[in-house]
Amino acid sequence: MSLTRHEIREKAFQALFALNANPEADENQLFEQLLNPDENAEVELPAYLSTLVTGVREHQSELDALIQPYLSRTWSLDRLAKADLIILRIAFFELKFVDDVPAKVAVNEAIELTKAFSDDRSRKFVSGVLGKAVKDQTV
Repeated sequence: MSLTRHEIREKAFQALFALNANPEADENQLFEQLLNPDENAEVELPAYLSTLVTGVREHQSELDALIQPYLSRTWSLDRLAKADLIILRIAFFELKFVDDVPAKVAVNEAIELTKAFSDDRSRKFVSGVLGKAVKDQTV
């Protein structure tokens, strides 16, 4: 069974969310839990899942610096809902570091992640931030 890029992004979000809550967690063990919840189905680790999770973690401070200018004066990264911040980090990572993902796809996928893991207010917020970033061509 192979995963679509959309499903891989969902797993990446889940992994990053879990790692945010427990930075000491074993990344490989986490991948195993996410990909084989019943332990009977053998699912191969998609390379793109590793690319997203490792890339977002390695470039987190750079991604946060790219996101910060798009927050209003009253908001800072630490005030954002963790889910929204992780979704923005994934999207900004794809926009900046993944050449085969068009900007429109990265933005749309981020909006889909907010539909799955956040709420309508967050969807509008994430959409606005990414829309401005793409328009400004900062990523």
